[in-house]
Amino acid sequence: MTQLRAALYLRVSTAKQAEQDISIPDQQRQGELFCEARGYQVTQVYVEPGASATSDKRPEFQRMIEDGTAKPPAYDVIVVHSFSRFFRDHFELEFYVRKLAKNGVKLVSITQDIGDDPVHVMMRQIMALFDEYQSKENAKHTLRAMKENARQGFWNGARPPIGYRLALAETRGLRQKKKLEIDPLHADTVRLMFRLASRGNGDGPMGVKAIARFLNENEIFTRSGARWGLGAVYQILTRKTYVGTHEFNRTNKDGKSNAKADVIAVQVPPLIEQDLFDAVQTRLRSRSPLVVPPGVVSASSLLTGIIFCADCGGAMTIATGKGGRYRYYACGNRFRKGATACSSSNIRADHLEERIISFIEERLLEPTRLKAILSAMLHGRRERAVEQQQFVADLRKKAAEAQQKLSRMYQAIENGVADVGDVEFAQRISALKLARDQANLDAQRASDALEVATGKAITSDLLGEFADRVRGRLRGESGKYRRDHLHQFAQRIEVDKQAIRIAGEKNSLLSSLVALGSVQQKDVVPSAVLKWLPG
Repeated sequence: MTQLRAALYLRVSTAKQAEQDISIPDQQRQGELFCEARGYQVTQVYVEPGASATSDKRPEFQRMIEDGTAKPPAYDVIVVHSFSRFFRDHFELEFYVRKLAKNGVKLVSITQDIGDDPVHVMMRQIMALFDEYQSKENAKHTLRAMKENARQGFWNGARPPIGYRLALAETRGLRQKKKLEIDPLHADTVRLMFRLASRGNGDGPMGVKAIARFLNENEIFTRSGARWGLGAVYQILTRKTYVGTHEFNRTNKDGKSNAKADVIAVQVPPLIEQDLFDAVQTRLRSRSPLVVPPGVVSASSLLTGIIFCADCGGAMTIATGKGGRYRYYACGNRFRKGATACSSSNIRADHLEERIISFIEERLLEPTRLKAILSAMLHGRRERAVEQQQFVADLRKKAAEAQQKLSRMYQAIENGVADVGDVEFAQRISALKLARDQANLDAQRASDALEVATGKAITSDLLGEFADRVRGRLRGESGKYRRDHLHQFAQRIEVDKQAIRIAGEKNSLLSSLVALGSVQQKDVVPSAVLKWLPG
């Protein structure tokens, strides 16, 4: 009689179980004993550490199925500890069992040893239904516990975002509860990304691709030492965690967004000011190919992308005359479809651009006008600063508590109660020093940000300096840099035969002033935000 060849499939659900190295060796030992008792020859072993059985997206599982459906198959029998190790979905279980059976391969369970007759097939299907039900119940209760853990402000075990690290918050029985704290080693990398996205490095705000290139060229690599890619940079620039609110359970296992009521907001130490974050989001949206055509983003003309015909609402485009010697802004509808589509007229590009720049210089950049526009917003910032003051106070309290604990431990050493050579004691002292220093550092950073948030730095002198600087750039710069400056202050321009209407948003002015007051850089470009000028 020919000896049957057996393949062992060993699986645990989480990486933590795999690290403990208990379940998989036990499954393998039982599998080998089972095969020895049945007279099977073990020829293949497939180990799946930390993979859920509710999906077939498992590398070793797929390799095993590929070997089992080959012609001829690499083995005759698959041995698992229980059918739940193979699959926790009754439909998928039956699908793969029948697929393997067509190639002469059989699935056998050590703890659920049944035959092949119709009654036993039905029993296997019933057991698979119970496994699936139990899996879904466990997932439901686990998620409920994790949501409550998040409501209490604790971290649920995933790898923290770059710029943060895990810190022990408290111990409950044998469980260690952890929270996020700012990682001084990588926090400045995140802050640099937001500065580059909002102000650039001397030649205007950068896009995602330019930021990734800048970081790689300057050898500022990821946490693991790899080079930055576009997806990683974009994820950081759009992650709300960096302004102090981490969203737990935002998506389900299929990647779809959960209902708002199921999302838990976890408060974490902020790395980025809310105004800076909002400005970066607006700029990213304004450059998205889903919102703005790529040709508009890279256009060289000063007003392309923000200028519209007031008669028909169509975007205006550049037209030329006299062999290209003259440039005009023309209604796109009229340009493509003729005079029956729109009755507007072409406008000399240089004349229109000069009138718009002069208007911004004379009306918007006058210090008294700037102060009037921003006064209400500054009041709102001061109100938000009250919450920041409480955050600073909590950080300083945390630092003081750590210092008090250190003082008591030093006193215990002096009194001979504690042994300075005790490894655990020394580790505790080191952890307290780190907690104290980190809390003091975070408090100082938050305090510095608070001074800007209250609006104290926005003085009459600063308003005048800001106005002079923008005038010089609008007049003295050329090309894309000059265009980016103008687009900060005018995000929609409507033109007809009688008037020019300019629309923008006040937040862009405020972000610009904050940047000027807090960052002493020669060529700071404030970020673009829509609708600063109502009407």
